[in-house]
Amino acid sequence: MRKLSDELLIESYYKATQLQLSPEFIQLIEKEIQRRSLKITIQIPS
Repeated sequence: MRKLSDELLIESYYKATQLQLSPEFIQLIEKEIQRRSLKITIQIPS
């Protein structure tokens, strides 16, 4: 995951949550987002 750009990492997080992938995988992405001190906003479907 360290090779992913910040933007791609965030996009991967949104897609993983949208597709309801495994909680463990989503948690790995969240940990990397925290490690990079990135901010994510919660997208509420309209």
